[in-house]
Amino acid sequence: MYEVTVKTGFSAAHQLRLYDGKYENLHGHNWSAQVKVEADELDAMGVGIDFVKLKQFVGEILAALDYQNINEVPPFDELNPSAENIARWLFLQLKQKVNTSGVRIKCVEICEMEGCGASYFE
Repeated sequence: MYEVTVKTGFSAAHQLRLYDGKYENLHGHNWSAQVKVEADELDAMGVGIDFVKLKQFVGEILAALDYQNINEVPPFDELNPSAENIARWLFLQLKQKVNTSGVRIKCVEICEMEGCGASYFE
């Protein structure tokens, strides 16, 4: 079994609904996203999944959030834009693009700031 990891980032604002504190106000972060993929075997080139291709998939999905108020971007116009919910959303989007019989998304971690984040995996 192999594990391939890519890390990227985006900048966006959000408000945490029902927080009852200062983070219920609109505020921004330089978010980071780390994606881990499992591969049962290596391809003919000797890789589980191409880093460039994986990072491109992540970037295409996160482009919807970059420099946005996440609360205005579906599904976060109804779903609270917590790190946990963003991690799950990204995981499910990537699952459709990446998963094959021998390659699958293992885990997505979203950090709002250094040392503060959440992961989603199945």
